[in-house]
Amino acid sequence: MSSTGKGESIHSGHRQRLRRTALEVGVDKLSDIQALELMLFYAIPRRDTNELAHRLINHFGSYAAVLDADYHKLLKVEGIGANAASLIASMSGFFRKYEQSHSGEKRYLLDKEHREKYVRSLFIGKTIEEFYMICLNSQCQLLYTKKLAQGSLDEVLVYTRIALEEALLRETKYVILAHNHPGGKLTPSSHDVRMTDEIIDALHKVAITVIDHLIVAGGQCFSFVEHAMMRRSSKF
Repeated sequence: MSSTGKGESIHSGHRQRLRRTALEVGVDKLSDIQALELMLFYAIPRRDTNELAHRLINHFGSYAAVLDADYHKLLKVEGIGANAASLIASMSGFFRKYEQSHSGEKRYLLDKEHREKYVRSLFIGKTIEEFYMICLNSQCQLLYTKKLAQGSLDEVLVYTRIALEEALLRETKYVILAHNHPGGKLTPSSHDVRMTDEIIDALHKVAITVIDHLIVAGGQCFSFVEHAMMRRSSKF
């Protein structure tokens, strides 16, 4: 057997064993290196991906940081081509899609637990600040989720007029505002408070109630309602 054929046989056997282990115990029970190695199998069919998995984690610092990495930054890692970079860069989006569709199309966001779970799912893998308006009907069923703005790590600028136009388009009765702080600080800035008040006042004039404004940072949620920071309180 040629050296090339022998190498392929060794890698093939290792891949089969790792796939079998993942099926038996679950991907979440694998080490970070093993999970990343397994993922790379589907983009790199005939190479040892263990070394690449180590290289990626050493480069970005952690398994989560690898999955959060930008496509173009992934391409800068030796051995990572377009297929592998595209697969890895898409994973956070797959996770968000899963979380958002898990409860079905007509999800109710009446209680705090469901609201926070849904809002956290919007920011999985997001490394820049984004601002969303979640539109609900009179039964607090999800109608539409609109990204109003995307900004830098520090601040996102949201225009009240855009929020008002979008809410009216969807025949919205209630609204949840949500944005993230990728830098990790959970509490709102003075800009966040001022912007929230402006949007609440504008929507109140057309009989649309803002239920809450949630800030997501480090997987945690800060609620304006819970901290008595809503200019106009709602019944929820």
